[in-house]
Amino acid sequence: MLTCIDNSGAALVECAQVLKRKKPAGIGDKIVVVIQKQRSLGHDLSAAAQAAVKVRRGDVCHAVVVRTKKKYRRPDGSYIRFDDNACVLVNKSGDPLGTRLNSVVGEELRRKKWSKILSLAPMNV
Repeated sequence: MLTCIDNSGAALVECAQVLKRKKPAGIGDKIVVVIQKQRSLGHDLSAAAQAAVKVRRGDVCHAVVVRTKKKYRRPDGSYIRFDDNACVLVNKSGDPLGTRLNSVVGEELRRKKWSKILSLAPMNV
């Protein structure tokens, strides 16, 4: 289970498959997810707010892992780990579905060529 940190409409997602890898997913890996919980936007949804929600509960989407609880060794010898597992929803070509990210992402995305996600993030660690 991962938290979704973009404004696409998903709050909690479940990993269904790791793409192009036989090991568990790490930072920067593309995965297939199922939306388990939607972000609540209040009971009074206008037409503009309904149009902003890009995904619904039960949808199957692609995502990129941006944070993991498992500690990760960086090339300089230091270790990094986060408090939770988090992802960003992307389309099949790799463009993010949301327009904003709510939290920090791992610096490893730079080496894995996810510069579009890094440009949306408020901070990379």
